[in-house]
Amino acid sequence: MVASTPLWTPSKQQIAAAPISAFTAEAEGRTGIRFADYAALHRWSIEDREAFWDLVWDFCGIVGEKGKTVLANGDKMPGAAFFPGSKLNYAENLLKKTGSDDALVFRGEDKVERRMSWDALREQVSKLQQLFVLAGVKKGDRIAAMMPNMPETIAAMLATASIGAIWSSCSPDFGEQGVLDRFGQIEPVIFIAPDGYWYNGKPIDVAGKIKTVLEKLPTVKKALIVDYLGKAEEVAAGIDRAEPFSQAIAAIAEEPLTFEHLPFSHPLYILFSSGTTGIPKCIVHSAGGTLLQHVKEHRLHAGIGEGDRVFYFSTCGWMMWNWLVSGLAANATLLLYDGSPFYPDGNVLFDYAQAEKMTYFGTSAKFIDSVRKAELRPIDTHDLSSVRTVSSTGSPLSPEGFQFVYDGIKKDVHLASISGGTDIVSCFVLGVPTLPVWSGEIQAAGLGMAVDVWDDDARPVRQEKGELVCAKAFPAMPVGFWNDPDGAKYHSAYFERFDNIWCHGDFAEWTEHGGIVIHGRSDATLNPGGVRIGTAEIYNQVEQLPEIVEALCIGQNWDDDVRVVLFVRLAEGVALDEALEKTIRTKIRTGASPRHVPARIVAVTDIPRTKSGKITELAVRDIVHGRGVKNKEALANPEALDLFRDIPALAN
Repeated sequence: MVASTPLWTPSKQQIAAAPISAFTAEAEGRTGIRFADYAALHRWSIEDREAFWDLVWDFCGIVGEKGKTVLANGDKMPGAAFFPGSKLNYAENLLKKTGSDDALVFRGEDKVERRMSWDALREQVSKLQQLFVLAGVKKGDRIAAMMPNMPETIAAMLATASIGAIWSSCSPDFGEQGVLDRFGQIEPVIFIAPDGYWYNGKPIDVAGKIKTVLEKLPTVKKALIVDYLGKAEEVAAGIDRAEPFSQAIAAIAEEPLTFEHLPFSHPLYILFSSGTTGIPKCIVHSAGGTLLQHVKEHRLHAGIGEGDRVFYFSTCGWMMWNWLVSGLAANATLLLYDGSPFYPDGNVLFDYAQAEKMTYFGTSAKFIDSVRKAELRPIDTHDLSSVRTVSSTGSPLSPEGFQFVYDGIKKDVHLASISGGTDIVSCFVLGVPTLPVWSGEIQAAGLGMAVDVWDDDARPVRQEKGELVCAKAFPAMPVGFWNDPDGAKYHSAYFERFDNIWCHGDFAEWTEHGGIVIHGRSDATLNPGGVRIGTAEIYNQVEQLPEIVEALCIGQNWDDDVRVVLFVRLAEGVALDEALEKTIRTKIRTGASPRHVPARIVAVTDIPRTKSGKITELAVRDIVHGRGVKNKEALANPEALDLFRDIPALAN
C-alpha cells in the first residue's frame, strides 16, 4: 500500500538554506534555464554533463588546474574521460583548512577518546609524507592498511595520496587469508596495522596475524604498528620489518606539505568487491572521480559544509569509510567511531551524537532496525537537536525502519536512504534535502547520474521491478580492475548485460513519487548487514575441512536483511552435529571475517552444477525463495534442486 502523505517535508527555511538551492540558482544563472524542481535540475545534469560537472568543480571549490575539456569520449562506457587535461591532488583538497578547530574526533568504544585539530592533522600528514618518501615510496606504489577507523588511518591515507601512491585498506577483524586475498594481489610496499583493537569491551590481539601476513607479503619494506591498546612497541618488537608508528615519525620535523599534482584519472584507492568465482576483485578508483563525486554528494545531496560534524558508522573495509573521509573537503569535522555500536548498549552512538553535536548521523538499515527491536527511543532520552540528517545504507531500509526514525529518533530530520556501492565508491540514488521523504523510498537519482530501471529486454520500466542501470558515463566509474590489463574483467562485471550501459546488479523499482526502491541484489553476491561479501571467500575456508566435500552459499532474505545460508555436502560417514557446525563457523570467522559466518548451515546430499561443472548459487537461491528457475537445461543435475525446496531449518 502506497502512503498518501510523506513522512517529512522540508520547510521553506530548510530549502533556502540547503546548498543545493544555491547550486540551482548558479546553474540557472549560467544556463538561462529555469529549473522548476529537482527533476528538472537532474534532467539538465545528465543531458548537459559538461556544463553540470564544470559547475560542480567551481561550486565545490576544487583545488587544481581544470584544463580546457570537461568530457572526452562521453558516449563510451567504459572509455569516457572527465577533465582529461586537469591536474589535482586529492589530499590537497581535503587539507585546505588550518587552525585549532577539530578536524577529527575519535571514540574507540568507551576505552579511547581523542581529538585532532586541523593543524595537528596536517603535521601528522607532513611527517608521514616524509617517512614514505624516505622509505622509497613512489607514485603508483601501494600502501595497505589493516586498520581501525581512527585518526592515524586518515592521516596515513592523506600522506599516501599526497605523493601519488595508492591507498588500500581493510578492517583488523579480517582473518589472515581474507587480508592476503586482498593485499596479496596488489603488492604493497608499506603495511600499517594496529597493536590490537577493542570490540565489545574486550581487547582483540592481532600480533600473530600481522606476523603471518607480513611473512606472505614480501614486497612490504616497512610495517608501522599503531598504538591503540598500549602495546605497539611490544608488538613491533616481535615482528620483522615492523616499527611503532609513533617512533617512526617522532624524529621527523614538520615541513610544509607538498602535493603532487596528477591527472584526474590517477589512481587513488584500490577497493575490493567479491563475486562468486574467486578471490576479491581489486577495483581501482581515480583521485579526480572520487573527489568530484564525493563533493557533489556531500555538498548538494547531504548539505554538508563548514561547521558540520559528520559521522558515518563504518570500518575501513567498507566504501563508506572512503566516502566519510572526503567530508574534510567541505571543511567539516569528522566524528570517527571504532568498535561495536551496541557496547555497552544501543545508546552509545546517540550518546556520541548528543555529546559532539553531530549534524549528520550516518548508519545502516540493520542498526536502525536493531535499535527499534531493542525498544530504544532516543527521541525521549537524547538531545538530538543538532542532527539535521540521518542517513541509512548497506541494505534497503524497511518502511518500519523509515517510520521508526521519525517516531523513535527525531521528528524533524532529513532521512536519507542511499545506495551505490564499492564499484563506484559512491551512490547512484540518495537523499535530496529539498524533497519530501516517503516511506520505504530512496528520494531520487543522484545529480549527473543517468540512473534507470530496465527490464530484461533493455526497456525502461516504471513502477515495475527491473535491473538498476546507469545509461551514461560518470566521473566515479573505476579506472579499471587491478591485474586486468585488457579490461576484460572490468567489462564483464558491469557492461556485459547491456552494451555500453552500466548494469549494477541491483533489483530496483521506480515509485510514483519519482523515488526508487532497491529490492536487493540481483546477482549472487551476499549482502548480510549491508556488507557485500563473496561466496568464494567462504568456500575457500570451508572446503579446507576434511569433513566437507563441497559447499554452496546463498543470501536468504530474512527479517528485513539478508542472512548467509551455507549448504554442505559431507564426507562419507560424517554427520552435521553441533560440534561440526562450531568448527565450520570458527574456520570461517578466523579465516575470512565474522561477517562471513553463516546464520544457518544445512547438510545436503548433492549440489546442482552446470554442465561445465560450476555450482549454481542463483538457481538455489531462487528455489529457497520459492521462485522458479529459468534455465534448468543448463544444469547437469537439475534433480538436485529439489533438495533445497521447503527446508524446515530455513523457515525460522
